[in-house]
Amino acid sequence: MNGTSTNGHSHMNGANGDVGKYRNPCLQVTADHNLKLVDAPIKEPGPGEVTLQVKCSGICGSDIHLWKSGRIGSLEVKGDCILGHEAAGVVLKCGEGVTDLKIGDRVGIEPQVPCEKCFLCMEGRYNLCEDVKFSGIWPDNGTIQRYKVHPAKWLYKIPDELTYSQGALLEPLSVILHGIAGANVKLGRPALICGAGPIGLVCLAAARASGAHPLVITDINADRLKFAKEFVPSCDTYQIKPKLDPQETAKEIRKLYGEDEYSMPASVIECTGVENSVRTACYSVRRGGTIMVIGVGRPIMNNVPFMHLSLAEIDLKFINRYRDTWPAAIQCLKGGVLDLDPMTIVKYY
Repeated sequence: MNGTSTNGHSHMNGANGDVGKYRNPCLQVTADHNLKLVDAPIKEPGPGEVTLQVKCSGICGSDIHLWKSGRIGSLEVKGDCILGHEAAGVVLKCGEGVTDLKIGDRVGIEPQVPCEKCFLCMEGRYNLCEDVKFSGIWPDNGTIQRYKVHPAKWLYKIPDELTYSQGALLEPLSVILHGIAGANVKLGRPALICGAGPIGLVCLAAARASGAHPLVITDINADRLKFAKEFVPSCDTYQIKPKLDPQETAKEIRKLYGEDEYSMPASVIECTGVENSVRTACYSVRRGGTIMVIGVGRPIMNNVPFMHLSLAEIDLKFINRYRDTWPAAIQCLKGGVLDLDPMTIVKYY
């Protein structure tokens, strides 16, 4: 999460206007890469839906990417769309048939709404549904608005102990929980996190909470690594040197773990999406280890060392968003397993 927007007055580059004059102010991205602050219609909830007052909405890197480039992979901005998908709010009105929520309930918002009919949904892999509606991805409006209608099934009550900012962090935390589950992170097993951006930092905290040790995080930016060390003091950091190729970089990273192959990272979680970083992950992980790629920055990567991966039986894995993670994410924050408050680095009022 790069920041949070909350109800009140907001000043953002690219969007001009006084929020106070609008009933439902929202931040829209346009097909020609502009931002607009407009007054969106306030909709009535249909059957199975509720109207929410959005109390906090994160600004994700993907929101910036949609604004600047107009697409993420095959997902293209073809018309005006309200941004935002990391959010929490309060129930204002319940539609017909809603029994699990009531007016005044505080909720976290799972932004993906699958069809629940295809074979992937039936298998429980609803995050792969081809007909999924995802908040903030055109044509489905997102959460950077004051009032939003959302299906009740994809809302989760958050306890009084959690703030709305923490509720908004449930979405990026869900990405990490899904990734950690597939990365084979275990107690006492070495792990490496590539990238100290917001997702990498949450991943670092989650790996630490999972018992991974030793734990190293890399980045090209010294300030990010400084923050990572303050965020998780037990970790080690390594600053990427652009002059080194991925194999040379991997050799230096491996020196931080020890000398024998067993001491090398058993799990590598790649959070940058940069091809050279993916290659570095391939050469850093120990034989028989697991690489989990959280984000992909390019549609095609031509230089992934498949022979090396094959001969070392290294598992190269990927995730797409998350599934069945919100209850666990809520418990992680409620129980103090993870403290992500330092991640809320900027607030706009």
